[in-house]
Amino acid sequence: MDGDFPSGWERWDEGPDRLILAYRPDVFDGSEIPSACMPTLYVTQGKRTRRPGRNRRETDSWFVTFYLEPEVTVTEQRFDDRDAAIEGAREFATTFVAGEIDYRDAYQVARPEYFTALDSLVGEGAAE
Repeated sequence: MDGDFPSGWERWDEGPDRLILAYRPDVFDGSEIPSACMPTLYVTQGKRTRRPGRNRRETDSWFVTFYLEPEVTVTEQRFDDRDAAIEGAREFATTFVAGEIDYRDAYQVARPEYFTALDSLVGEGAAE
């Protein structure tokens, strides 16, 4: 069901209501690139940002959320079930690794050094 993800993506955490994938944790280790900047895909039942509490509604919907940093969301997509969400995450991860995601637009303040480092890890930069 879950299958493999593109090179560089590792399963970081998994449970019945979530799958968390991290991109290149070997590079985003804090020495050269801050670990908080590690691209992360969350596959969750319900929105990841929902708050716990008495009035929480249960949902069958699954979401794929892509973060470049804890407060920088590139995209969030809704799916009807876990399998579809995992396939959506796989497709997004493949597109990201190919360098086809314009992540600069997610930032209000540009981070040129980070963008250069990230560019070297995806798309044509990854082949160099």
